[in-house]
Amino acid sequence: MNDDEKGKRFLELIDEQNNLQWSIVVKLSSLVNSKWSSIDLKNDLESLVEKHSKITKELNSLDNNGSIL
Repeated sequence: MNDDEKGKRFLELIDEQNNLQWSIVVKLSSLVNSKWSSIDLKNDLESLVEKHSKITKELNSLDNNGSIL
């Protein structure tokens, strides 16, 4: 993958990560409002956090020589 492709992928991942972060905040707020009793919200939140973690790992792998981050 050349530097242009890496840069484009980096920006796509940052955008996706940002959207996930907002989704996590919304799910957490809903979970608090449910008094932490919604299993569905807990499962949704767990899934969002896993996706966020995968994106973070991919972002880190794009920066193998410290050139983009």
